[in-house]
Amino acid sequence: MSDLNGGQPVSLWAGTAEEKDVSSPFESGGPVDVAIVGGGYTGLSTALHAAEHGLSVHVIEAEHVGYGGSGRSVGFVNAGTWHPPGYVRKRLGPVFGPRFLERFSEAPATVFDIIERHQIRCSATRTGTLHVAHSPAGLRNLEVRHAEWKRLGAPVELLNRDAVRELAGTGAFFGGLLDRRAGTINPMGYCRGLARAAQMTGARISTGVRVEVLRRDAGFWRVETRQGTVTANSVVLATNAYTDGLWPGLGQVYVPIHYLQFSTPPLGEEADHILPGRQGLWDTGKVMASIRRDAAGRLQIGTMGRVIGSSEDGLTWRWAQRRLRSLFPELGELRFETAWDGRIALTPDHVPRIHQLAEELWTAIGYNGRGITTGTVFGQAMAELLCGSDPAGLPLPVTGIATVPNRALKAWLYDIAFSAKQFWP
Repeated sequence: MSDLNGGQPVSLWAGTAEEKDVSSPFESGGPVDVAIVGGGYTGLSTALHAAEHGLSVHVIEAEHVGYGGSGRSVGFVNAGTWHPPGYVRKRLGPVFGPRFLERFSEAPATVFDIIERHQIRCSATRTGTLHVAHSPAGLRNLEVRHAEWKRLGAPVELLNRDAVRELAGTGAFFGGLLDRRAGTINPMGYCRGLARAAQMTGARISTGVRVEVLRRDAGFWRVETRQGTVTANSVVLATNAYTDGLWPGLGQVYVPIHYLQFSTPPLGEEADHILPGRQGLWDTGKVMASIRRDAAGRLQIGTMGRVIGSSEDGLTWRWAQRRLRSLFPELGELRFETAWDGRIALTPDHVPRIHQLAEELWTAIGYNGRGITTGTVFGQAMAELLCGSDPAGLPLPVTGIATVPNRALKAWLYDIAFSAKQFWP
């Protein structure tokens, strides 16, 4: 559920995760090697890997673990970015392009290895994800992607309409790509599991504590909150789409957009033919839509935009009903038990960023809806950087911040366009 349902969990995943919430009061303690602002995938992956390297770590989260995009995610563990490999190579150049593609091709395996190593209970599946063509033009786009990934040796299959029908349970799509590297998880379960693992490795996690000031003093960072101050050698800002005004200009490097989801109650045998392999599915539409079926048999449908109304009525409810009826008419009208939305940090080129904001102050930002793998991999990279590795070895070049022109206007236009799309299936 969303904040629009005041006082309720931020998503279905918060109420169904097997991992318990990790919360603890603020303790200032002595100086630490690294202070991390934000208790989502990036912050917790950084904390876990930095602690494994022997660094002292303090994570400070304004709300609770997984409060932002991490706990509101669709739960797809995907490789790569929105763009096909050729675009990434062209955009990042001959050094960082191949390096980024290699690291993010392996990103789902990185996530699943962490899940296995720390026995994180998050309903993980490794049966792949389906990128399906909503039109003939969408299929041509997937054919290009398939050819590029095959040249790189990735286990990605191009499927015809009949094959997609068998895997998805609907004949509405023209074909698709099955990426066997990928899978699905309960995203809040994974986030809480990362927090548990980080704590067990020695990291300190304080929740319900908002950082109000970052100040450099005598070679150290002073991370100031109303509950007290943390002194650290280095700071990582791990807030992504939930970045506030803590560091001037940082919230202006991306355009915030929303992604919404509706979930049915468990459907039982009547829905067993829908995604029987539990792959996550998303389409090639400009206003993307997604479908998955969770471990309990609930069906989730999502798209770009905010929830307008509730899980029982309103514009978005009507969109979800029409969309599911067009895909699975045999199900009839469905009841939804939860609805929620979250924010995505959209960069102009749909490629994430690593910024050095000041001496020993770092951030990774702009995940464009690929937070599970991107946050995990960048957390590893941040930990390596904090341990003295050369920034030239990062998956992306380190850059200074550049604000998005007309950011507020673009966010408003996206919101209008996504809301208007809800009038159609």
